[in-house]
Amino acid sequence: MKGEKLMKEEDKLLKKIGMENPFRVPEGYFEGFTSDLMSRLPEKEKTDVHREPTMWEKVRPWLYMAAMFVGAALIIRVAMPGETVSDGQQQQIAADESDIEMEYIRTAIENTTMDDYSLYVYLCNENAE
Repeated sequence: MKGEKLMKEEDKLLKKIGMENPFRVPEGYFEGFTSDLMSRLPEKEKTDVHREPTMWEKVRPWLYMAAMFVGAALIIRVAMPGETVSDGQQQQIAADESDIEMEYIRTAIENTTMDDYSLYVYLCNENAE
């Protein structure tokens, strides 16, 4: 019911006001619009667009980038103090790592050459220990 009442009121308003657009543009307004606008603008001095950049303008981006990398290196150096390891310790660490790697390689080789029954026995013995 409310919908019908609103429709009737809307129809009355449309009959009273009408459907045409109340806004109008003078005839020929857009035909001379561009030339009229350009004539109203003040004259701007022409500048030489193609000038050669100075040496500082050429070097500045490279200098800034180098400064950024130096700053990043200093921040990393301060934030993460390095532990000093002697040559003997480094050799011992490398030897330990190679022993561990060889152990894994030997185990992998042994496991890949096993048949199903041998693998079953190996896994059962591992679980038993």
